[in-house]
Amino acid sequence: MKAGDIEVQPKLLKQARDGILAEISKVVVGNEEEANLMLVSLMCRGHVLLEGVPGLAKTTLAKAFSRTLGVGFRRIQFTPDLLPSDITGTYVFNQKEAEFKFRPGPLLSNIILADEINRAPPKTQAALLEAMQEQQMTVEGETHMLPRPFMVMATQNPVEQEGTYPLPEAQLDRFLMRIEVGYPSRDQEIAILRMTDAGVVERVGKIIDSSQILILQDYVRSVFVDQSIVEYIVDIVLATRSNKSILLGGSPRASIALQRCSQALALLEGRDFVIPDDVKEVVYPVLNHRLAMKAEAELSGVTVNSILDQILSSVQAPMVKQSAPAK
Repeated sequence: MKAGDIEVQPKLLKQARDGILAEISKVVVGNEEEANLMLVSLMCRGHVLLEGVPGLAKTTLAKAFSRTLGVGFRRIQFTPDLLPSDITGTYVFNQKEAEFKFRPGPLLSNIILADEINRAPPKTQAALLEAMQEQQMTVEGETHMLPRPFMVMATQNPVEQEGTYPLPEAQLDRFLMRIEVGYPSRDQEIAILRMTDAGVVERVGKIIDSSQILILQDYVRSVFVDQSIVEYIVDIVLATRSNKSILLGGSPRASIALQRCSQALALLEGRDFVIPDDVKEVVYPVLNHRLAMKAEAELSGVTVNSILDQILSSVQAPMVKQSAPAK
């Protein structure tokens, strides 16, 4: 696939997507859906929060994903004693040249894996905010631009809370998606045990490169979204604000994220137009971390996903043409 071909033949991207998923499946079993959503987020210039218990190959998935893209990858293990300068870098005095030199931290890479992000104190978590939002970081009053493409993939354990610092709402909202990584099925776990090269990410080959990714990121916004689809997205988000079990509904940023992810997903399917099924597929990872439940609803066993189920069944999906209008 040539970078220039993507713009005139969107179906080539579906082939590239299938190639990426095939390469990842060489070392990780049963995470095709998660990898597909990660690619959607990358194309939207977004960041991903991977949530799941330890041992589900979240780190291996992130490494394999970055190798298929041929971009830089750095893993940062977040711990309670991690300082902001440990991830951004700092100035070190060079005795030979008698001046301070900037020593960059691991944040200066294309794909960053923030492992167990909720174990770091809020000050260090906040050091990611500027990088995630502005794609830059400030050290000692000096601004350093981050490489493009840039994506943060953070992991956290949803069960263990001792010794952790829950992410504030402002930082949660910076993540385009929260992807729940669950246990594999019986057949998938058998395949994992039979796979002799499981976790050997060196076997994963490059499918696309950084220049092609940048072209795709620009092209996503040109994917056609019918007016009825726009209204459908807004109606879904409005329904989260009026639901009696939700304390804090989706913001306009959530509506924007839904539309952008729907466009990226459509492009991954080889289409240059969005259909309602695209919206439905990204609703859960885009909205599940942006909604705050009322305490009484949580105590009664109501979950965010069950509320989203109700909303999708109650909001009427539009009937749209299966093609984009002629240009």
